[in-house]
Amino acid sequence: MSRIGKKAVPIPAGVTASIENGTLSVKGPKGTLSMGMSDLITYKVEDGQISVTPANDSKQARSFWGMQRTLVSNLVEGVTDGFTKTLEISGVGYRAKAQGKNLKLELGFSHDVDLVVPEGVDVKTPDQTTVEISGMDKQAVGQFAAEIREFRKPEPYKGKGIKYRGEYIFRKEGKKK
Repeated sequence: MSRIGKKAVPIPAGVTASIENGTLSVKGPKGTLSMGMSDLITYKVEDGQISVTPANDSKQARSFWGMQRTLVSNLVEGVTDGFTKTLEISGVGYRAKAQGKNLKLELGFSHDVDLVVPEGVDVKTPDQTTVEISGMDKQAVGQFAAEIREFRKPEPYKGKGIKYRGEYIFRKEGKKK
């Protein structure tokens, strides 16, 4: 039994959910998100909440149960509050600058890295060493943050690179004389 799957997802005030043609749509103050529904799971919108239960007793249906409930929860949270990932850049000469729908990164390469910000994702640079990525879709926000981090992962000796805020970098001791 899935402990997560048993809990129904509450629908806050100002948010509406509907099931049509095999898709679950959630509309809220930030916009609308939708998700394709799995045939192995039954979804019910009632009493101000969305309940998710397995359609049958197969192993695959029980495996999907908790994940599908979490995906539904992410839809509701995305249209109400949205999601944010913050990246911190550390290193001499490393900096970032948001320019409209582009993000310019100077990471010690012979050239600057110019990235086009995907649709539905908003990027802000409060200062040169901080990048805030926000949006409704948790997957899109996390994917874009991971793509940025991939250019310069934090290294273990000095900690230089791009890391998530709050991420612990395992540090190694350098050479000894």
